Amino acid sequence: MNESIDPYVKFAEFIADKRLKMTPQRKHILDVFLKHEGHIASEELYRHVKKNYKTIGQATVYRTLKLLSESGLANEVDFGDGVTRYEYNIEKDHHDHLICERCGKNVEVLDERIEKLQEEVAFKHGFLLTGHKMYLYGVCAECSQAGKKQA
Repeated sequence: MNESIDPYVKFAEFIADKRLKMTPQRKHILDVFLKHEGHIASEELYRHVKKNYKTIGQATVYRTLKLLSESGLANEVDFGDGVTRYEYNIEKDHHDHLICERCGKNVEVLDERIEKLQEEVAFKHGFLLTGHKMYLYGVCAECSQAGKKQA
């Protein structure tokens, strides 16, 4: 995406457009979310938020994550394990994910050849891509080695 807009400004404008207020709770949730590297589940974010803001409820975290997602600041990712995770969606180029089915390890993959091929396939079928998510499932090297040692 590589947008250079301040995420606090973007979220405040989005909240105002929805006729909502930028509450201290929402700002704190945004702070914690932005400081977290990688992918975070709502329950994990809630635990981090509660450390310094004891009165925040779990529902407030869930609703704020939904707003962050709607605003474009957060991207939902699903690694096929029944847990929705979120990642910061600004200042990152689009990427795909490799996911280990044994340990849950995930690797972000940025490959221009894959992106170009996806566009070519869409064009071939008369589609104009507006977005996509690609998850590749398998077994990571560490789990493969552990499996060989057990056999």
